[in-house]
Amino acid sequence: MHQAALIIAWLILFSTLALILSEKLPRSVAAMLGGFLMVAAGLIFGFYNEHEAVLSIDFNTLGLLLGMMILVALLETTGFFQFIAIKAAQMSRGKPVLLLFMLGGITSIVSMFLDNVTTVVLIAPVTILVSEIMGINPLPYLMAEAMLSNIGGVATLVGDPPNVLIASAAEFTFVDFLVHSLPIVIVVWFSVLGLIRWLFRKEMDISKETPEALQGLDPKQALKDRKGAGKVIVMISIAVLFFLLEDWIGITPAMIALGAATLAVIWVSPSFKEVLRHIEWEVLVFFTGLFICVGGVEAAGGFDILAGWIHGASSLPPSVFGLIILWLVALLSAFVDNVPITIAMVPIILSLESSGIPVQHLWWAVVFGAGFGGNGTVIGSTANVVVAGLSEKTRHPITPRLWSKRGFPAMVLSCLVASVLYLVLIDLMMGV
Repeated sequence: MHQAALIIAWLILFSTLALILSEKLPRSVAAMLGGFLMVAAGLIFGFYNEHEAVLSIDFNTLGLLLGMMILVALLETTGFFQFIAIKAAQMSRGKPVLLLFMLGGITSIVSMFLDNVTTVVLIAPVTILVSEIMGINPLPYLMAEAMLSNIGGVATLVGDPPNVLIASAAEFTFVDFLVHSLPIVIVVWFSVLGLIRWLFRKEMDISKETPEALQGLDPKQALKDRKGAGKVIVMISIAVLFFLLEDWIGITPAMIALGAATLAVIWVSPSFKEVLRHIEWEVLVFFTGLFICVGGVEAAGGFDILAGWIHGASSLPPSVFGLIILWLVALLSAFVDNVPITIAMVPIILSLESSGIPVQHLWWAVVFGAGFGGNGTVIGSTANVVVAGLSEKTRHPITPRLWSKRGFPAMVLSCLVASVLYLVLIDLMMGV
């Protein structure tokens, strides 16, 4: 019976992932279907039940995501994102390379604190508008925004869903990410920006400098609610401050985010129904379904086998073992959304930890692999898919082949730079 349960659990998980990749169903529906089938199979074969399914859901992750989504929804309606994008374009003075740096930098910084999908959804349309006014190809800017937002999101606890998952499992704090991840992200960011400039040297015609074309844009018109934007930014700043003080105040990131969101809603007094319409419920449902699905495989003992295989490699030097995990997760994340990859890796690493193997450096390997690997293909990150969809409205649509041609080298460079710095900082990664 144990063997049958194991096979069925893995079959349901792989079928769920295949259905998500096929896009024949919305990914949230596919994840919930997988969760339902896993519980049903668990009840029939006696390895999983409803109570265990609820316990498998990481409510710390969901709470943090929901709180940040509410803050983003409040800020989105004020026009703040469009305001900073137009400001960045004007500061570039019509210089294509400087525009790339400005838009890429703004997108990355915002993505360190807010959801990168929402960020590119708001900034990419403005980028297309600015490109049309300047008479330049928007393709390098759109791809740069997606890739650099993915890289920027790796820097902080709240910047990328895999970070939230790993922080919850490994009990990492906001400060831990600033110490271990941010320095590596800064070096990777500049490396990839230089590569993007070189890869798109033909598309970015530096002879086309049109500062006068930007004079007709008025950033103040984009900012619909200045006071509202100021209030939300104050609450986000307070939330970040509390994230930094998490060790001292003893409050989880989920409670901080939800508390900040609640106070922001009371202070701004928006139409709450309108705010709820801007929440990415599909993402929360997707996470919930995957948590339940992966929890079933764990209950059936499926990850014990994988952990056993990986345990065999644990005799390698910690640095080598960590690099294997980093590249394995990166390559998988290029072809499968990094969220299910991360959710699957969490119980494996926890199993290694329970057997007495030091795993702190492995958590960071997963952080870098999941964050940087998503740039490899157009389906590796939701931000990539969103930008590619928006590009279809332009004369230069982003195709999967084009993305792989430009994105995969960026992914490889990111992982190479991260690998070198990982080796240099291995004692820090291991908490020595």
